[in-house]
Amino acid sequence: MLAEALKHLISTIVDFPEDVSVKSYDNSHGELLRVRVNPEDIGRVIGRCGRTANALRSVIQAVSDHRVRIDIMDMRR
Repeated sequence: MLAEALKHLISTIVDFPEDVSVKSYDNSHGELLRVRVNPEDIGRVIGRCGRTANALRSVIQAVSDHRVRIDIMDMRR
């Protein structure tokens, strides 16, 4: 559910929504959401001084009942 919500949020702010993918991994520290976007959209997702990325993290953490970490990567990795 969290991965789908994050994908929806990110897809609305990028120019290439078809390139957005979010995969969920569970580890001992909680849940990891790995986000991949088109290299041209990485700046939009991170935002100025990381404000957009921090806002996305805050929203996802607010709707979650456990610890969630979000990693944002471009498609080249």
